Amino acid sequence: MNNAHARGLYRILAFALLATLAALTPVLAQGLDYPEARRGDVVDDYHGTQVADPYRWMEELGSDELKQWVDAENELTFSYLDGIAGRDAVYERMMQRVDYERFSAPAEAGGRYFFTRNDGLQNQSVLYVSEGLDGEARVILDPNAFSDDSSVSLASWQPSDDGTLLLYAKSVSGSDWCEWQVRDVATGEDLPDLVQWGKFGVASWGAGNAGFYYLTFPVPAEGEEFTAANVDRKTMYHAIGTEQSADELVYELPEHPDWWISAGTNEQRDLLVIYLSERGSTGNRIYLMDPADPAHTVEKLIDIDDADFGFLGNDGDRMWFQTTLDAPRGRIVEIDRRNPERANWQEVIPESRFPLSGVSLTGGRMLCEYLQDARSAVKVYDMDGNFVQDLQLPGVGSAGGFGGRMDASEVFYTYTDMTTPGTIYRLNLATLESELYRQPELSFDPSNYVGEFRFYRSKDGTAVPLFLAHHKDIVLDGSNPTVLYGYGGFNSSQGPYFSTSRTVWMDMGGVWAIACIRGGGEYGEAWHQAAIKTNRQVAYDDFIAAAEFLIDSGYTSRGKLAVMGGSNGGLLVGAVMTQRPELFAAALPQVGVMDMLRFNQFTAGGGWESDFGSPQDPEEFKALYAYSPLHNLREGVCYPPTLATTADTDDRVVPSHTFKFTAQIQHVQACDNPVLVRVETQAGHGAGKPLAKSIAEFSDLMCFALHNMGVDIPAALTRFE
Repeated sequence: MNNAHARGLYRILAFALLATLAALTPVLAQGLDYPEARRGDVVDDYHGTQVADPYRWMEELGSDELKQWVDAENELTFSYLDGIAGRDAVYERMMQRVDYERFSAPAEAGGRYFFTRNDGLQNQSVLYVSEGLDGEARVILDPNAFSDDSSVSLASWQPSDDGTLLLYAKSVSGSDWCEWQVRDVATGEDLPDLVQWGKFGVASWGAGNAGFYYLTFPVPAEGEEFTAANVDRKTMYHAIGTEQSADELVYELPEHPDWWISAGTNEQRDLLVIYLSERGSTGNRIYLMDPADPAHTVEKLIDIDDADFGFLGNDGDRMWFQTTLDAPRGRIVEIDRRNPERANWQEVIPESRFPLSGVSLTGGRMLCEYLQDARSAVKVYDMDGNFVQDLQLPGVGSAGGFGGRMDASEVFYTYTDMTTPGTIYRLNLATLESELYRQPELSFDPSNYVGEFRFYRSKDGTAVPLFLAHHKDIVLDGSNPTVLYGYGGFNSSQGPYFSTSRTVWMDMGGVWAIACIRGGGEYGEAWHQAAIKTNRQVAYDDFIAAAEFLIDSGYTSRGKLAVMGGSNGGLLVGAVMTQRPELFAAALPQVGVMDMLRFNQFTAGGGWESDFGSPQDPEEFKALYAYSPLHNLREGVCYPPTLATTADTDDRVVPSHTFKFTAQIQHVQACDNPVLVRVETQAGHGAGKPLAKSIAEFSDLMCFALHNMGVDIPAALTRFE
């Protein structure tokens, strides 16, 4: 979760002197005149507990009243940011740093290779294709031409197996909604096909390029496109050359409208694999369907969702799955489709000491990605589970990719760590030797920065990993501005990675820290389960302990420590800043889930009950109410300087979360620390946002934090020159 929004360059020359003075000291006694937010009288009863919701009206995203409030808040926020000396210079420095040629790892189909490229400052990366790996590349899709303002992005793409057609999805303003089109790769022209109201970019080709399967939901009512709950999922089939009205319903589950359902084809395109998860479950079921069967007969291969099951591939009736069943760190099992009872399952690769984070069946091998203390390790096995060798990676960091067909002779992967930019390698599947394929050419020297890996102890004594990066020449004397970043949810792991824009923070003497707190998947399902539902507080204890470790170890001090996170990480920031407001110099919650009593009423929120629990459950309500950021803001408390961010068309975490949280904290704030919200227009939860918007938001967040830490930003920018 790492996305941002845009802004123009604001200059107020008449107040340059005042802005410079303001940059030298923390912002206090600002006397900010917050826009008035009407407080209603809505009160809900949760299992006998009366809970006020004075800003319920902020859930009506299209109302004139809300629009006026948002406009006024944005005006205040950008007026404040305009007054920060050095803000424009930070933005310009970040844009300079990101101005280098970037590529994705290539994907092969029918002898053609597809990859994205950004020349440096393009708002959207461009999709290219070449005839053979060494052929001349040509543009096949340029998302920058989709709209005048780059607000329409390429949400998903996949070539047909023979490389002649390209299935791709467009997203407008970062929405999870998407529309599918098909392009002829040879001519670069689109076919007449247009499929609307797809969701999350979920689709897969059927057999023989004849059509594709896609996920959809009922068309929402006008005005509810970005808020309506995502229920009644359907898998549809679209035949190439037909109208969407003729699309065939392949699978739905009307008796369970709130179950999560998605489907995709296998490599041979002769099997449809359907995933089903009950609402609130962390496991899933697996159903199968023969695409050629006009009756759409369902075969319930795994009909108990007591673990996570991921389909890896099949050879006829021989099927391989990655699962956490009886193995919280993951293992691989083989299921004979003719004898699918669990007693007949064969263990191919047993559970390891480290969690199995991903598997690729390619080139007749199993490439198994493990996390060793949140860092990548890859082991190679044959298809019977016999160990072949450890794959030699370029360093101790994060590696990803490795995808390819079963008959592939090579695959590509990307490697990065806290001080190494993302670099693409080509892996020979016969020799298992890697060679450098593409390496970015930067305008600065990344060896100026150093990465560290540390463990710290949480409240209950658990050792938690922590990644750090900073300039090689700083002195760790407790005076360094520091950002502590975290996520801690949905089994998502945080690993070391390089960010060019983050180097500007480090050039100003800053430290960047990533805490691998519980709730994530760094040590497998047990690490995840340790901080879900009624145990969510464990994640917040881990994050608070990371902050205290950074202070006690001399990396920073309370007056120089900011906390940052997005989505579930925004919830993390909201929770810890309400529990320990005195601990932080700045709080930067991005697109956060702040109302833990109503999160499941909107868009995909019902699916989050697997981690959060449900406010409709009496015991889970108690836990949710105890940490819900919105409901734990108290009068008489001095909260840290806060800059929250959201977007008007975020239909993953609806912006009303941030609106209500901002209005409430402005209402109760007991000191002059600023509380601001930055609301981007024509943007969503993060995916597909134009580069300029991303850099603008990130630079604003960094400048807000530095300003409130009392850092002289213009001077800091020249610290190591």
